[in-house]
Amino acid sequence: MKLRNVLALGLGGAALALLLVEPSLAQTPTPEAAAAPAAAAAAAPVPNKGDTTWMLISSVLVLLMTVPGLALFYGGLVRTKNMLSVLTQVFAIACIVCLMWVCYGYSLAFTNGAGLNDFVGGFSKAFLKGVDPNSVAATFSNGVVIPEYVYIAFQMTFAMITPGLIVGAFAERMKFSALIVFIVLWTTFIYFPMAHMVWYWGGPDVVAAAAKALAAATDEASKKAAQDALDAVNADAGFLFKKGALDFAGGTVVHINAGIAGFVGCLILGKRIGYGRDLLAPHSLTMTTIGASLLWVGWFGFNAGSNLESNGTTALVMINTFVATAAAAVSWLFVEWAMKGKPSLLGMLSGAVAGLVAITPASGFAGPMGSIVLGLVAGAACFIMCSSVKNALGYDDSLDVFGVHCIGGIIGAFATGILVNPALGGVGIPDYTTKPGELVVGSYDLVTQLTAQGWAVGLTILWSGIGSAILYKLVDFTIGLRVTQEEEREGLDIADHGERAYNY
Repeated sequence: MKLRNVLALGLGGAALALLLVEPSLAQTPTPEAAAAPAAAAAAAPVPNKGDTTWMLISSVLVLLMTVPGLALFYGGLVRTKNMLSVLTQVFAIACIVCLMWVCYGYSLAFTNGAGLNDFVGGFSKAFLKGVDPNSVAATFSNGVVIPEYVYIAFQMTFAMITPGLIVGAFAERMKFSALIVFIVLWTTFIYFPMAHMVWYWGGPDVVAAAAKALAAATDEASKKAAQDALDAVNADAGFLFKKGALDFAGGTVVHINAGIAGFVGCLILGKRIGYGRDLLAPHSLTMTTIGASLLWVGWFGFNAGSNLESNGTTALVMINTFVATAAAAVSWLFVEWAMKGKPSLLGMLSGAVAGLVAITPASGFAGPMGSIVLGLVAGAACFIMCSSVKNALGYDDSLDVFGVHCIGGIIGAFATGILVNPALGGVGIPDYTTKPGELVVGSYDLVTQLTAQGWAVGLTILWSGIGSAILYKLVDFTIGLRVTQEEEREGLDIADHGERAYNY
């Protein structure tokens, strides 16, 4: 079938789906029925302008991380002949996933999926059905909401950057057409379900209402009915959320998820021509420095924005994102200095990113001093992974996506289970049921929490690792993954896009 016919068929199907997404027929209500919604609306929480403003800013900051931040960071690390290809890949992924998100991604991630609800949502909000400027989304505080459009936009920026991270693992050797097909499949079958499993739940007010009804029940029958209702509310959540896994801003959903997918990809595609023999040095550490700096700035929206409101916890996340990043950059710098004899700019930048990755899941749970320790550990561990271990195993992870994002994410995920302990300066495990209507600190058990974190890490590695391998092979069998040797030697700028990043 010719490409134009495929496109016509796809656009026709999309148009038909849009026609099916229609509002319910209006009915003339009785005076009593009209009064009930008015009373409910009067009691319902409304968005605070300060929270809304902060979340709008955070959404733009996360976009800044992707374009131009990630694009420049990766672009500077490849050779001149592949600079434009990396910029194109990251920008194209951001645009495509943006459209996927509003068509069906948000619905798959953040709605009830009926029989598959543990693992993925449904299509009840496909094409943003039922969402309007008056719709609200829950935060983590009772009685606090934000406009749902803002929440959709914020989570959309996470979906846009995550698959973009993957391209660094096999940079300079994958066909652009194969990349686009793979990313569409990966985002649909790997990212959206992972976001659902980790972050989907009913929200604090839904839990509080069910818990209050149970507390108010007076006889056995009403208590049983109220308990069943509370159990149903708690059951309406993603698999890993119900396991008690803590991931404040995406250690599993974003970093381990993308890191292991990139690792599988670099193994399947094989090494670049000349790897281990020729000099494959970054062509512009200036560009990489600009990109890394933009990543750090944008990461405040990524982490602090994940609190979904502007309060003391947001401030805690911000200070943690400062100090963990600085600690990891310093750690990588001095460990590399001690082992290789010279401190490098690239090492310090890589350490900063490793610190940002590691603090991501812990940013809203750890204290500042615990965050510094986490940064120091992550910087040193990721350096060893990206140098000694990588060289020993001989895999060609072009831009160290696995060594920084996957390993840093794993360190951060397990550290979250430790540093959340109030005895170590953490904020404690959130508990919305002991005192219905307010957030209190629940009981903490190290083994229980580390087990929950292990579930999150293990399932993410298996889900993304196995799923990505299947998708890579599917694309390879159909259109092929890798460019030809001649195209790789010429560079993907010309081979794939017919233009150059630089014309001197």
